[in-house]
Amino acid sequence: MENIQDYIESGILEQYALGELSPAEQAAVEGMAARHPEVREELQQVQLAFGVYAEAHALTPPAGMRERVLHNVMAQIAAPAANSTPNASLRADVDAVAQNPTAPVISTQPVGYGEAVNRTLTPAAEAPARSLWAMAASVALLLSLGANFLLYSRWKDASSDLVALQNEKARFATTTTVLNRQVGDLRQENQVLRNDEFRAVALAGTKTAPTAHARVLFNPATHKVYVDVKSLPALPAGKQYQLWALDKGKPIDAGVLTAATATGEGLQAMKDIASAQTFAMTVEPAGGSVNPTLSTMTVVGNI
Repeated sequence: MENIQDYIESGILEQYALGELSPAEQAAVEGMAARHPEVREELQQVQLAFGVYAEAHALTPPAGMRERVLHNVMAQIAAPAANSTPNASLRADVDAVAQNPTAPVISTQPVGYGEAVNRTLTPAAEAPARSLWAMAASVALLLSLGANFLLYSRWKDASSDLVALQNEKARFATTTTVLNRQVGDLRQENQVLRNDEFRAVALAGTKTAPTAHARVLFNPATHKVYVDVKSLPALPAGKQYQLWALDKGKPIDAGVLTAATATGEGLQAMKDIASAQTFAMTVEPAGGSVNPTLSTMTVVGNI
């Protein structure tokens, strides 16, 4: 689909009005004007504006210009051969122009072998016309430069707005993703807390951390395990809390807690446990250990 407004603002209509286009380009403009009334109307407005501008800025030759020009011409004619027939004829033509500036003067001179040639002196009206066209072209150029600058400024503004909009869209998408994850986590936590199949196991602090407190939600039917931290001591760098399930006295790795979970930010799903009678937490190197470090046991609780 043709973008008519972009075509109108491209400056090609001004070039057409000034006669700066090739025949093929002129035909293309005329075709667009024939197909689109808005292009035709804009072209008429441009042509009218150029005509009004030319009339408003028409220049009148200064007083005495005509006499000075005629005097110089006659002086040049009289210098080489004052009595020659061709120069006398030319002087007569100039005198005729001086007597009647509005009428052309036609003279016939013999030119070799009896031939004659007609010479017409026309009024000096073409120079102002050329000046008008030059001024009109200058105005068109200025208008085109102004339009191009305006379009460039608008394009830069639109580009800046587009970048800002894309950045805002990216931030909104990131925020939406985070919120969706949080909503999903809350929904899952609510389902766990409202499910009567889960058994809550309170984990109390040991001598190592007497104020520590947490709980484990254990579903014997589905073997799902969740941890809900109430209060745990801060860990040194490179350490993690690890949950253990004791089944008949044998410790089973139930996974390590994330930093967020260790500070009490919601429930965390741990590894499935088929059977357990006790749950406990120890402090282990980041990533967990194969066997618990009993000296670091922080909380413990029986089902």
